[in-house]
Parts: sequence; C-alpha cells; structure tokens
Amino acid sequence: MCGIVGFIGNKNAKDVVLNGLTRLEYRGYDSAGLSLFNSRYQTFDVYKDEGRVQKLVDSTKNAAFSNIGIGHTRWATHGRVNKENSHPHYSQTRRFIIVHNGVIENYQQLKDQYLRNTILTSETDTEVIAQLIETFSQTLSVEIAITTTLKLLHGSYALLVLDSNDPEKIYAAKYKSPLIVGQGVDGITVASDLMALIGYSTDYHALDDKTFLVARKEGIRLFDLNNESLDLHFKPIELDDQDTTKGEYAHYMMKEIHEQPSVLRRIVTNYYEKEKSLIKSEILESIKSSDRLYILAAGTSMHAGLIGKQLIEKMTSIPVEVHIASEFAYQKPLLSKNPMFILVTQSGETADLRACLVLINQHHYKSLTITNVPTSTLAREATYFLELYAGPEIAVASTKAYVAQVAVLSLIAHELSNQSIDIRKELSIAATSIENFLSSEEILPLVREYLTRRNCFFIGRGLDYHVSLEAALKLKEISYIQTEGFAAGELKHGTIALIEEGTPVIALISDPKINNNTRSNLKEVQARGAKTFRIVMESCKQDGDEVILENVHPLLTPLVMVVPTQLLAYYAALERSYDIDKPRNLAKSVTVE
Repeated sequence: MCGIVGFIGNKNAKDVVLNGLTRLEYRGYDSAGLSLFNSRYQTFDVYKDEGRVQKLVDSTKNAAFSNIGIGHTRWATHGRVNKENSHPHYSQTRRFIIVHNGVIENYQQLKDQYLRNTILTSETDTEVIAQLIETFSQTLSVEIAITTTLKLLHGSYALLVLDSNDPEKIYAAKYKSPLIVGQGVDGITVASDLMALIGYSTDYHALDDKTFLVARKEGIRLFDLNNESLDLHFKPIELDDQDTTKGEYAHYMMKEIHEQPSVLRRIVTNYYEKEKSLIKSEILESIKSSDRLYILAAGTSMHAGLIGKQLIEKMTSIPVEVHIASEFAYQKPLLSKNPMFILVTQSGETADLRACLVLINQHHYKSLTITNVPTSTLAREATYFLELYAGPEIAVASTKAYVAQVAVLSLIAHELSNQSIDIRKELSIAATSIENFLSSEEILPLVREYLTRRNCFFIGRGLDYHVSLEAALKLKEISYIQTEGFAAGELKHGTIALIEEGTPVIALISDPKINNNTRSNLKEVQARGAKTFRIVMESCKQDGDEVILENVHPLLTPLVMVVPTQLLAYYAALERSYDIDKPRNLAKSVTVE
C-alpha cells in the first residue's frame, strides 16, 4: 500500500524518483522520503517527513545532482505517522539505506534473536531488515547478506536497498508485494507500479516472488534467493503520460467517472471481433464444467462480484457464491466437488486475494482473475485472467474499474448463456446513457439540499440493492458521511429505528416489477421524518422523481444506476473541501492483510 521508486542512470535521480512518487502517491501518503548520493561527502543523504510528496519536493530543492536514488510514500502499518517512522531507514552505521512495502510478521522475533545489541531508531518492521543486512554483511558479501536476510523474513516485501560503500548499485527484492524494473536509454528504474516508469523506461520486467536483482547503469542481473542467475523477460510499456494526468478535470475521480462510457466501448472492442467473442474458449469451458462458481473479492470489487453473481445465475443458471476474500482465506467454506474461482480485483495485488489464491492453487482448483493490471501477481498466478481495459485508475475511490468489472462479468454471463441479447449493442446503449447523464447538471443541487447530515442511507431491491452497497461505500470513503446501503424491504426489520427528522434516504429504482415496493418503503421512512429522493430508470419514473436515467437492458442497469451515486459522493466531498482523490486512512492498492 506504499509507493516505491528507485533510479540509477544518467539523469538526475531526484527528478525521476520525485516524479514517480507523485504518480504513486495514491498508494500511500502518510509520509514520503528520498535518499540521494552525496558525492562530496561520499554518503547517501536522506530527506523524509510525514506529509505529502510536495513537502519532499520543497525540502530537496537544493539537493546536488545524483545519478542514483530511492524513494517511498508510506501508508503506515507499523509505528505512528511521524518523521522517524518514515522511509528510507538506515542501518546502525548508516551503511545501508532501505525502503520497503509490505509487512514483516516476524520482525519482533528477528529483533530478539539477531539485534539485541542494536539500537533501533524507529517503530517500524522495515528498520529490522536494514539492521539484519548490516549484521550479516560483516561476514558475508552484500548480495549474500541480503538474500540471507530475505530468507528469514515472514510476511510480504518489496525492497530497495542502497549500500554507501558501493554507490553504483540498487538492490531490489520482492515477495507478495509488487515490484517492476524498467530499462530505458537513460537508465534503470525500479518501482512498485508501472506508472512510475512512464517517460523513463521503454520496457519492463515484473519480478516474481522470491527474486532479487542488482541494478547498475550498465544493466540488470536477476537471481533467486539462492543467488542462482535468472533470465529477465522484458515487455514494452504501452502507457503514456496522458494516462496519468488529470487533463481538464480538477480531480482524477471526476476524470475517471467521465471515462466510463469509453471504458465500456473499449471492453466491447477488445472482447469482440465483429460478433465473435474473444474470451478464450478454455475459460468458458472451465466455467461450464464446474458445478459451482465462487467469486472472491474485497470492497468495491466485492460489490461488482455480487452483481456478477446475479447476472451469471439469471443468464446461465450456474450457481454462484460470493465471498469476502479476507474471510475466505482463513474461514474456507464447504466447497462443491468441482468448484471454479473468479477473483475480482482492480490492482491484481490485493493481499487478501493472494492468500486465497495460494489456497486455491494448493488444491489445484481452476481460477480466473479479472483485473485492470495484466502484469499483476494475481493475473500471473491464476489459471486464467481477463483484463478490464479501464486504463490507470488513480483516485483511491474506484469508479471506472468497478463499471469495467461489472461489464466483464456481464460478458462472461452472456457467453455462457443461450440468450439472444446483443451484448455489444446493449453495452453501447449503456455507454450512451451514462454519457447523456454526465452532460446534465442534476447532482450538485441535490447534494446541497439533501446531504447535509452526518449520516445517510441508500436503499434498493434486487440489483439495486447491490448498487446501493457500492453507493454507500463511495459516499463514506470520500465525504466521511456515515452511510449504509440496505435492501429496502429490510428497513422495518430494525434499521428504521435509525431514522430521525431530516435523515437522508436515497432510493435506487430500476426494475418496474418492484418499483412500487421500494416506493412503499420510502413512504415508511418519510412518515418518520426522513428526507428522501429517488434515482430511477425511465421505465420506472413517476412525477417528482429527482434523477431519471435513460433505459438500458434490465440486466445492465447497475452500470448506469451507479453513476449518479458516484457524483453524489464526489460533490459531497467537494462541498466539504476534502481531499477527493486521497481520502484519509485509505490507499489504492491494499497489498497488506
């Protein structure tokens, strides 16, 4: 959940690392730090403090040119948010400097066993790694000292290490946390995300678990933890700077909301050649041959999974279960005889899902990862993967990746079914419906009128209930309004006790068959003082409805119904002057359990 960037080459490392950290700040922003070589004193200087990358930019304005450096943005796991716990960390004699993403679960045992006479200056698990490397380097070569340390670590890590005695190398290693190395004409860049490589590297290699590299200006050597040489497999980088900028928008979130129609069209383009589906037949056959599907996900992706369950079951009659990844990993349910697993994840690095996939692979079950990042660990380690084609999503609160997940799940359901839906046409209609709604200015006045309280409820039935869960998550994520999504019929089974004078209750209504049922539930809360409004499909509209959306296929309504709720969250946060793209305590990619 932290950002890591390192560079060695012919450019000023400070510029490369700071630009990379700025692009990765969405991965963690409690603090930031940078280490650069000081040729005058033949040592590495460290600049770090709590706060954002801009603070680091200001503090390094006068730093001398250095062709080597490493940097980090932190999302705190061990130790408070302060300067001392910020990365990089030194070893005791300041010989080794380290940045780390992940969690070392046995750090206390390692301290007790190996570092009883070492004075540590932070509360972090990371510093233990630096101290261990220095301890072992007293009798071993640096490379052996690092791999000896790595073999002792339990947990997860992506590491960059500098050695003051040899300022011409960056050492890097990976286990469970993502790490990518890129090469370009001006040098070598190592980072936790492909976006940090854009503009500096033309090709990249994604490190496998338990691999270790040594980067010099002249090139890269890759090893396993037994120091046996491995081959590098570079692929071209297909992103550009436009993918990582806000363009005309004030925030990434608003840009990504407006990109959703083009995402749907891109999915259709990439998964169909005229009328022929390009989803691999092996994937579809594996699903058909299973007796039950298990969708595993977390957060927003789980809400997409809940909709996927409805789509698959309604279109194919294949039974589907949806499980929270962090629960499944340690409380495995009773499984069917021939299960198949679908892992839904924006980043492809979600730690809880990785724990699930380890179990799945141990039992040799088939798995499919649906992700936005084809280079990710979950894409590589599952039996199959399908790409979301959403493009980089930088705002912490997911919008376009969620819509892409629902769309790809709908394609799977369609290809498994015997239905005569023209799915390409229906997704195009959904894209147009979103586009037309985004051209209106309906939401901001509603936010100012209704979302003025400390709490809020979304209600819906059927598919709308699942959308209400995602709507509630978005609003609480960035506006900090205590929000819950409920099945509308459940209100009178307890939740209605929370309704007070002026409590906002927002109803989602897209199904004509249960239109009046949900409206009846609205009447119940109105009678108790709630302040209500409706987001409805045109097929369900009645006089007085506040937000009306153009009709789409009944099974694809979640793609459109969610968009007004995304804007509700955006404008509620904007009205409160909150940091929309980087909400407090959250990070984009949850790479620690």
